Amino acid sequence: MKRNVYDFDKTICRGDSTVAFCLFCLMRRPAVIIDYARALPYFVRMARGKITKTEAKAVLYRFIRRLGDSEALVRDFWRRNRWRIKGWYLMQKDETDLIISASPEFTLRPITDALNVTLIGSLVDPKNGDTLSPNCHGEEKVRRMRERFPDTEIERFYSDAYSDAPLARLAKEAYLVRGNRITTFFR
Repeated sequence: MKRNVYDFDKTICRGDSTVAFCLFCLMRRPAVIIDYARALPYFVRMARGKITKTEAKAVLYRFIRRLGDSEALVRDFWRRNRWRIKGWYLMQKDETDLIISASPEFTLRPITDALNVTLIGSLVDPKNGDTLSPNCHGEEKVRRMRERFPDTEIERFYSDAYSDAPLARLAKEAYLVRGNRITTFFR
């Protein structure tokens, strides 16, 4: 199947949806600050190459245990944050689009369902924050796409990050997105 593939955060979404959701949760459940503070040293270790993104995010996602009904919070977040979806994407969106993101699937599901597009993201338990898969980043995005949709041919690919070069190399056309500016993705 031929389709267009998109990264989500900073590509078709203004900013990073996970960061925005964490801030949204902090305003509603201030106790999550404890989990955010505990995760900070892990992100420093990740930046130094000592641990993986998956390991750092697994510590961060522990905050989900404090949320109660996390899926209701996610739905509320997207009701208030639908404006984050960029207009250029809404104008070209197609029901065959595939969004592949490092953000947790459960945090993106309400918006991708509303957009009527297909989603692949990092698998995180919405009840306890347990990480159920490697972080969907870089080569992992290609692996996950091939696992779920082995016959997908990428017509056009859009991303804000060079870490998505593995997907860009598979596309007939690849584009780098900076804000609302779209240029050719140099592979």
